[in-house]
Amino acid sequence: MPRYALKIEYHGAPFAGWQRQADQPSVQGAIEDALAKLEPRAHTIGAAGRTDAGVHAFAQVAHCDMEKDWDPFKLCGALNFHLKPRPVAILQAVKVDDDWHARFSAHERRYFFRLLTRRAPATHDKGLVWQVGHDLDLEAMRQGAAHLIGHHDFTTFRSSICQAASPVKTMDEITIEQVDGLSGREFHFRLRARSFLHNQVRSFVGSLERVGAGSWDPIRIQKALESKDRAACGPVCPPEGLYLAGVGYPEDVFG
Repeated sequence: MPRYALKIEYHGAPFAGWQRQADQPSVQGAIEDALAKLEPRAHTIGAAGRTDAGVHAFAQVAHCDMEKDWDPFKLCGALNFHLKPRPVAILQAVKVDDDWHARFSAHERRYFFRLLTRRAPATHDKGLVWQVGHDLDLEAMRQGAAHLIGHHDFTTFRSSICQAASPVKTMDEITIEQVDGLSGREFHFRLRARSFLHNQVRSFVGSLERVGAGSWDPIRIQKALESKDRAACGPVCPPEGLYLAGVGYPEDVFG
């Protein structure tokens, strides 16, 4: 059966997350339903990562096995036709080796987070940003984030229901930029690692927001990390500002 890699974009608001669920809409379920319109049978696709309810993606990656030898361009177009009107788009489909796996072949994941600081309610970006009504100290947040870079036990910053075998991960990059746009001031967080724990990014951003607001000193991030205690984490921020921005592979199958 030919295997295809899919690069996927979606708006997470209507979904209970990536993973297929029996009684709630999911991104995986939407794509598998579309595949069944092309080849009527049960389909199971594998993904690079499972995003939570309300989390978006610029470039999620999944793979599917087809019976027919589809032209990748036509497969992409056919899936997009059957995905309408749900806010899911297949950006690209490419044929890959039979042993290629969206999750296990990946060597890094990249996340992006948008934090909007203004008092007036968001209109155009509603559901696409986390909004707070106060300004933030960029340099203080950068100082706090520096403590999270590297190889650590991230027990403090993972959900109590996280299913990862170990809380030890290596955080390769966390950058924070201030962007002054038409809608107001935003702070953009970019994070890169081989893999992430459940709620790790949202725990990071929620704690760093406390630093930026002046409620925490930057050193408190280090102390929270070293405590290995979930109670030391700041508030976990909401999902709507979070995007799966990309997945890295030893060879870029999408060119």
